[in-house]
Amino acid sequence: MKIYREEDADLKNLEGKTIAVIGYGAQGKAQAQCMKDSGLNVIIGLRSESEYVKDAKSYGFEVLSTSEASKKADIIHFLIPDEKQADVYAKDIAPQMKEGKTLSFSHGFNICYKFIKPPQGIDVIMIAPKSPGTEERKRYLEGFGVPGLIAIKQDASGNAKQTALTMAKAIGLTRAGVLECTFEQETYEDLFGEQAVLCGGTAELIKTGFEVLVERGYPPEMAYFECLHELKLITDLIYEGGLEHMWKVVSNTAEYGGRTRGGAIIGPDVKKKMENLLDDIESGKFANEWIGESRDGSKNFNKLRQEQDAHQIETVGKEIRALFKKKE
Repeated sequence: MKIYREEDADLKNLEGKTIAVIGYGAQGKAQAQCMKDSGLNVIIGLRSESEYVKDAKSYGFEVLSTSEASKKADIIHFLIPDEKQADVYAKDIAPQMKEGKTLSFSHGFNICYKFIKPPQGIDVIMIAPKSPGTEERKRYLEGFGVPGLIAIKQDASGNAKQTALTMAKAIGLTRAGVLECTFEQETYEDLFGEQAVLCGGTAELIKTGFEVLVERGYPPEMAYFECLHELKLITDLIYEGGLEHMWKVVSNTAEYGGRTRGGAIIGPDVKKKMENLLDDIESGKFANEWIGESRDGSKNFNKLRQEQDAHQIETVGKEIRALFKKKE
């Protein structure tokens, strides 16, 4: 895949354009501040009662209602949570989507699954940093950036790709490198990674390992250290140099045990389950389940949160983490 760098975009492409960032959470705040600091004209669209209004104004942003910001802007960069986007779009943004405007996202969810159906005559693009907003902003201020993706769903103007690359540059993504993909590729891979590995898979692996040790009579504090606390040290090594780098740094005993026993935990049966999970993502089954859950009041979702919060690994973890806090 071609990697787009700094020289592939020019901030002058968006001179005279107004970008409305809708939402000021982790990604909205980080991206808006980076684009503003890069010299682009950025306004913020929020509900009047939003807790983020004061914060956005304190950074010098003009803050308008979602509808007013969308009407004023040439580019609407939609960064509120996935499950809320379709309703907000229908109510506040769709009436403002005049020919020649650009609708932009950082995740392809609502376009991919057609919860949002933009009109013809507008550009539909995606600029997706591969990082949480806090890390993205940190790297920008350090003079670098995080990698990112761009995607083009509609190119009514003929300039959609250049708009996406310019916004990516303003956020700092081209400093690290930007890849082009489709909305579907980003959405499916992102959901799969979150569910199978990064969030779902990792959390269940940690929790199950903790439970096995505690149920065999090992102190929960030691189990916490072994199955959760030390995970950061391992993931840092993998982040720095890949899996082989990690194997070279850990002890020979850890390497042999891991190489010979890891496959017994994550084997063909797990791979098959991952394939089934990906089927649910690609078919839209998961997306419809999630939106239905959200619109039904998130009862099951909240129950899952409460169950995890009450788990022993959380109570022990609070005690352990307190040990590492610096005393005043």
